[in-house]
Amino acid sequence: MRGKLSIFCVGLGISLLLAASPAWSQTPSTSAQDLDLSPEIIKKSPVLQRWRRQVPNVLEEIQNEPSFRTKIRLGYSQFPSTGQAGGINFGVEDVFIGQTGLTVSADYQAAFNGEREAYGADLYYYLRPLGSYVNFAPLLGYRYLQSNDYSTNGVNLGVKVLLVLSRGGAADISLTQSWLSVGSEEEVGLTTLSAGYAFTPHMRFSTDIQLQNSRQDKDSRVGLVLEWMP
Repeated sequence: MRGKLSIFCVGLGISLLLAASPAWSQTPSTSAQDLDLSPEIIKKSPVLQRWRRQVPNVLEEIQNEPSFRTKIRLGYSQFPSTGQAGGINFGVEDVFIGQTGLTVSADYQAAFNGEREAYGADLYYYLRPLGSYVNFAPLLGYRYLQSNDYSTNGVNLGVKVLLVLSRGGAADISLTQSWLSVGSEEEVGLTTLSAGYAFTPHMRFSTDIQLQNSRQDKDSRVGLVLEWMP
């Protein structure tokens, strides 16, 4: 009798635990009937199909899906330190290398009067997850500069700080500091502040201010750029 009573108590305890278990601890069903949606709607929705196969780790995706995008740039440059000369600038920014934090950027800029010219390419490595709203990237590349009466070229070393105001390339601000030909007589410091804002899903307008400091001269540039995001 005592043994039967013990078995009854154990069974009753298990029943109470199961009844008290929260709904989220049970295995969810993924049929169209459980979703209360017609099969046609699910068939037309890649998102619903994906969730039916496997519930994604949304937090991980937010952290690792890039909060900024590749941009192809074309715009106008003004050179205040060179008699307010006008010019052109174009390039590509943040071409992603696989699923890593590595990106490549390249640009060209020149004054119409021929007194200013610069071009180069840089490799960036973003230290934080690509989905972060604040990121840091050391850079390594090559750059050529020609300004008024002097020109130089060599290895370009520096760091970029990126502040994402709205994900997906909608709005961001960046500050880049680099040094060309570090330690040589021709060393040049480059400080660039850039801000961009998207007015369509694939088009942005941006502006950048660049200060160029060398032992020979101090120069400046202001750019107004139209950017296309593939």
